[in-house]
Amino acid sequence: MKPIGPLMREHRLIEKMLSCFEGETRKITEQKKVDPLFVDTAVDFIRTYADRTHHGKEEDILFRDLINKQLSREHARIMEELVEEHKYARKTVAMLVDAKERHLTGEDTSQEVVTLLKELAHFYPIHIEKEDKHFFYPCMEYFTPEEQDKMLAEFYEFDRKMIHEKYGKVVNQIESQSV
Repeated sequence: MKPIGPLMREHRLIEKMLSCFEGETRKITEQKKVDPLFVDTAVDFIRTYADRTHHGKEEDILFRDLINKQLSREHARIMEELVEEHKYARKTVAMLVDAKERHLTGEDTSQEVVTLLKELAHFYPIHIEKEDKHFFYPCMEYFTPEEQDKMLAEFYEFDRKMIHEKYGKVVNQIESQSV
C-alpha cells in the first residue's frame, strides 16, 4: 500500500462527518437554537481527526519529506496552498468554537454557527479533491518504494500515539481546571 492510501481513507470519513453538517444547519436555522453538544463533537472531530491526525501526517511526515525533494513548481505551489488551507480550517474552527461559547452566554449566534458549519462543509471537499486528484498520486513519484514503505510505517506509528496524546491533553485540562 502507498502512504496516500490511509490519507485517502481518512478523507472518506471526513466527508461523512461533513455530510452531517447539512442536517444540523437546517435544524439550527429552523429552531434558531445551537446544539452545543453537536458543535463540540464536530469541533473535536475536526481538531483531533481531520487536523491533528490527518493534517498531522500530511504536514509532519509527507510534506516534511517532500521539502527535501526537487518538486516541480506546480507541486511546490500546491503544497504551499494546502498548508495555507490547513491554517484556514483551523481559524474557521476557532471561530466556530467562539460562536458556540457566545451562544452559551445567551448571545444569538445561531446564524453565525450555521455560516461557519456551511463554510467548513464547503471548504473541505474542495481541499480533499485537490489532495486526492492533483497532489497525492503525482507526489508519490518523488519517493522510492523503500521511502514509501518507511513513510507508511511512520504514519502507523503517528496514529498509534494519537489516542495517548489526545487523552493526555484531556486529563491535563481537567487537572488545570480543578486546581
